[in-house]
Amino acid sequence: MHFSTNIKLLRKRRNRTQDEVANYLGMKRSTLSGYENNVAQPGVDVLMTFSEYFQISIDTLVKTNLSALSESQLSELERGFDVYITGSKLRVLTSTVNSDNEENIELVSEKAKAGYKSGYADPEYISVLPVFQLPFLSKDRKYRSFQINGDSMVPIPDKSFITGEFIQNWSYLKKGDACVILTKEDGVVFKVLGNPIKAGKPVTLFSLNPLYQPFDVQVSEIKEIWKFVNYISSEIPEAMSPEMELHKTVANLKNEVENIKRRLVD
Repeated sequence: MHFSTNIKLLRKRRNRTQDEVANYLGMKRSTLSGYENNVAQPGVDVLMTFSEYFQISIDTLVKTNLSALSESQLSELERGFDVYITGSKLRVLTSTVNSDNEENIELVSEKAKAGYKSGYADPEYISVLPVFQLPFLSKDRKYRSFQINGDSMVPIPDKSFITGEFIQNWSYLKKGDACVILTKEDGVVFKVLGNPIKAGKPVTLFSLNPLYQPFDVQVSEIKEIWKFVNYISSEIPEAMSPEMELHKTVANLKNEVENIKRRLVD
């Protein structure tokens, strides 16, 4: 049970003293100290009190080791995303930090992508990736950058580095979101979501280049999702040719027809 260490961690993250929290909860400081040091065991009423105070479910307070989560995951939890409340699956992310304890942006190059498929959850693999910082990005979110290859996502140039925000709760994503997705079968892909992600239903992934056909991926095959934030490239994107524009128009019409068919079936 992680209750004692969790309430101590959460209290300190709020910059509250034991006296302040104890007074707010209507208990003695020594009682709170006993809970934090695992000397006293809380009853159901006490668990409910702490759950309401921190706005975190009892299951999370008791079952999840919050100290093992990354800063971005803790921040997301404190903003109201709790896996036991939303019914989602907790996705523990392997991450690195700099000397100031700020999360790095790890860079997954084209060569490193092959290893990322199996090493994405391996601390040793993640620890040797090159890292950098983008000062204009939020410090309480987690980002990672992936190099893409090919022309399936033009006008984004080949060999660009796509920076994405780690998404814990996939239900936040919507149709049209561009994402870097790690799948069991295809590894790292950069595509556009054709529909919201729902358990038991496939996700249709589209390319920006209409010459590439969309394809479906089962949710159970997806390991990670990073929502597009920006990209870095040494090339200037090329304008789309009239022929490409025509292909895009035709592809969009086909997609709309498929969406209508899918809605009729559902």
